[in-house]
Amino acid sequence: MPTKEPYAKRTSHGMILGSNGEKMSKSKGNVINPDDIVNEFGADTFRVYEMFMGPFDQTANWSMESIRGCFKFLDKVWNLQEILVDGEDYSKECEKMMNKAIKKVSQDIEEMKFNTCISTFMTMLNEFTRIKKINKAEFKTFLTLLNPFAPHITEELNKLIGFKEDISTYEWPLYDEAKTIDDEIELPIQVNGKLKATIMISLDENEESVKEKVHKTISDKIDGKNIVKEIYVKNKIYNVVVK
Repeated sequence: MPTKEPYAKRTSHGMILGSNGEKMSKSKGNVINPDDIVNEFGADTFRVYEMFMGPFDQTANWSMESIRGCFKFLDKVWNLQEILVDGEDYSKECEKMMNKAIKKVSQDIEEMKFNTCISTFMTMLNEFTRIKKINKAEFKTFLTLLNPFAPHITEELNKLIGFKEDISTYEWPLYDEAKTIDDEIELPIQVNGKLKATIMISLDENEESVKEKVHKTISDKIDGKNIVKEIYVKNKIYNVVVK
């Protein structure tokens, strides 16, 4: 080997402790048999839970309640086929979410932040459930992103919704950077340096419009007072100094 070690990078994983917070040991009776978990919940649930337990390099306690939560999550993923609609492109209402999800999951996998990938999937699932629909283009991308974590259920769903190829043969989804940027942001409002409220503004909103919204929102806090100055850091913060 041209280097001292047979690899360029090594990341140490954290230890999985028993539900009582102690190191798993037969003598303590807190050992979890993976086969038992697979038999009860399935291999995909086991995989997803292990990824969702916490940061890869940190210690985490085993939790049967959390693994049941992962089982329910995958059950809801399975039920997405009940709200499936046609569509070869992302819908307008989901386009930004899809692009942001592809970007985040792609980056998080490279950085071994698997737990935040699962959180992204859960957020997407909640949004699809809220709007009560998911089209085929969105479902295909969702399943492709989830596949490394839950390969069995995603491949099964992929066939059920009509795609002939295996997900493992798909190219990884690409995202449009321009479509990952929010059109609106939450602007914090301070009075004499102390946070008093927040407002939603457009990224390209002019300062006069922002000022009008700010004054309307904090009118009860500045009425009868002398405004010394107003400081607006575009898209960051608005501070009103009064006496």
